[in-house]
Amino acid sequence: MHDAPRTGLTARDLTAAAAVVVIWGLNFVAMKLGLRSFTPFQLGAARFLFAMVPLALWVRPPSVPLPWLVTYGLVQGVGQFASLFFALQVGMTAALASVLMQTQIFFTAILGALMLHEGVGRPLKVGMAVAAAGLCCFAIGVATDPGARAVTAAGLALNLLSAALWAASNIVVRRIQATAGRYDALALVVWSGAVSAPSFVVLSLAFDDAAARWRWTGTTVGGWLAIAYLGWGSTALAYALWTSLLQRHPASRVAPFSLGVPVVGLLAGVLVLGERVTAWQWAGAALVLSALGAVIAGSRLRT
Repeated sequence: MHDAPRTGLTARDLTAAAAVVVIWGLNFVAMKLGLRSFTPFQLGAARFLFAMVPLALWVRPPSVPLPWLVTYGLVQGVGQFASLFFALQVGMTAALASVLMQTQIFFTAILGALMLHEGVGRPLKVGMAVAAAGLCCFAIGVATDPGARAVTAAGLALNLLSAALWAASNIVVRRIQATAGRYDALALVVWSGAVSAPSFVVLSLAFDDAAARWRWTGTTVGGWLAIAYLGWGSTALAYALWTSLLQRHPASRVAPFSLGVPVVGLLAGVLVLGERVTAWQWAGAALVLSALGAVIAGSRLRT
């Protein structure tokens, strides 16, 4: 028999949760720094290559059908991160990207209702309404403050597309769970790199300028450190810690820590990169974070 998940978080658990929040919060700063040395397609290829190697040497492939592994690698890996990297390149700050990516919770609810016929509870409905108001604030900020070119309409659209594709990958995971049963979530993340990394290489060869293809040999140490952080820190280490917490504690106790990720990301973008956040953007971020808080708090009360 398996022991029931513990309900009390130890000091070690709290330390692990805090580490994940900081690592994932700084993730967007690392992306911005990596894009100074690489194209979005190159950054994607390197990120998933680093995430897969050397973990694939001791993490066995997940026990899921190959078509599902390919689908996950294309949707979550190529789709989500290509959209996010291009958003950061054409007009999105690391600070606000960390907040907007959390809208995946609401996209997941919408896709779950449309594709899996899942119900949408009152906390989610309230959260989606508040988040929609927050997105309106971001749109107003883009339209009324042409001087704040760090955030553009294209960047905002691509960031939301990335969040929607993240939600689509969540639906893929649920379908895998329904058809394949139990599997190692970390193994799915690691081995999906065997699909994502080559796909990014092909896209780079097809669409990047010929001169940009040789950036690999002339990049800075900072560029490689950013890739190592994205591949080993935010993927391998943080995901392993997060999965371990979910395996030993109820999701309702672990999930609230995710609210810290956009807060850390927002502060890191401002303090580390010196990014500017306008009044409309602060209002939008506050509304989106409030919406996330409403959803998580409502879920905990229902539990």
